[in-house]
Amino acid sequence: MIEELEKYFDRLWPICRSITGDGLRASYNILQELVPLTLTEVPSGTRVLDWEVPREWNIRTGWIETPDGKRVAQFSDNNLHVVNYSAPVDAIVDYDTLKKHVHTHPPLPGAVPYVTSYYAERWGFCMSQSEWDQLPPEGNYRVFIDATLKAGSLTYGQCVLPGASQDEVLFSTYLCHPSMANNELSGPLALAMLYRQIAAMPSRHYTYRFIIAPETIGVIALLAAHGTHLRAHTVAGYVMTCCGDPGAFTYKCSKHKNSLADRAARHVLQHRYSGARVVPFAVGGSDERQYCSPGFNLPVGSLMRTPYQQYPEYHTSLDNKNLVSFDALAETVKAYTDIARLLELNRMYRCTVQYGEPNMGRRGLYPSSAEPAMAREELHRMMHLLSWADGTRDLLEIAEERPCDALALEPALRACMHTGLLETLPVPKTA
Repeated sequence: MIEELEKYFDRLWPICRSITGDGLRASYNILQELVPLTLTEVPSGTRVLDWEVPREWNIRTGWIETPDGKRVAQFSDNNLHVVNYSAPVDAIVDYDTLKKHVHTHPPLPGAVPYVTSYYAERWGFCMSQSEWDQLPPEGNYRVFIDATLKAGSLTYGQCVLPGASQDEVLFSTYLCHPSMANNELSGPLALAMLYRQIAAMPSRHYTYRFIIAPETIGVIALLAAHGTHLRAHTVAGYVMTCCGDPGAFTYKCSKHKNSLADRAARHVLQHRYSGARVVPFAVGGSDERQYCSPGFNLPVGSLMRTPYQQYPEYHTSLDNKNLVSFDALAETVKAYTDIARLLELNRMYRCTVQYGEPNMGRRGLYPSSAEPAMAREELHRMMHLLSWADGTRDLLEIAEERPCDALALEPALRACMHTGLLETLPVPKTA
């Protein structure tokens, strides 16, 4: 998986993406090799909830020419050099005028900032503070951006893996930033690999929905079309962002605070990933804001590593391949896979022998005293499971009574199901 993650990262990295445009579609085409996304085009001018899909933006090139004829802030060198969604321009300007259209990031003088202007038509460039400081204040500059803003469409993608139940688990990420590693490519790559893990499950109780959309406006467009369905069927969901840096995990809760999504994520992190922290829902963040907006109020949290805005390279050219670890990205996929496995196991269980202790020996489930300690530990897990399986508690609650890792109960659960000692009941929807 690690080599494949890096291979697809390298293919996606050079593409200039935005909330619309050919770069976005080219990125989807690559990701469709990993996950069979169905793409939807929403025309410019379409009203989507309280928003309107903007004109489509595409760019070919851009640069600043200094008084001595040198070209700087060249789009061909780094696609962050042109403000994302910049209007086209071809003009001669003086230094003071240029200064109003150039963005730097003084805290990191060697970094090029990421700046957008989706909904206000203006032109602009981004460059490092150190490079800006070298430009002479005398003389005229030529500014050139070859870009178009025309009626087009916005593209979002989704894929559904059906399960035995119409209840859905949602995984969502965004695709809209230009060359940025942790705050862009880590999410779609993790989602694509997670899709493959869940698709490989021999059977699925839940239906799984995978969404890749431009941040904010893309999910708003999707909710405008599918929000009623999602509100009726989503039992748990997660926004996948900042998945690739080597920091410890952070889980941001849904507004429900104790939804199935929140309980499963907290449990997996507590028992399997040291150093993880859990934070409450807050409006600063990603598309969980849309899923958790008052009218939808879906049980959607977000599992990430170092959160957005909490690492200095965020929204700069330093959020690059050197910042991410493909080992860490693969571990994020594993954490999400663990959550999906736990959701699949998490049912209300009822022991079919409710009066007295079941006879484990005649079912071949009781180890002899000569067997190793591990077998007896497995027996203790099994007895704990059967003791609490009264049809009123789900697996998460049963595990927390011990406490133990719920996924560690799987062998005992499978054995008891095989011998008829356990039966399943549906988990009530609490979100």
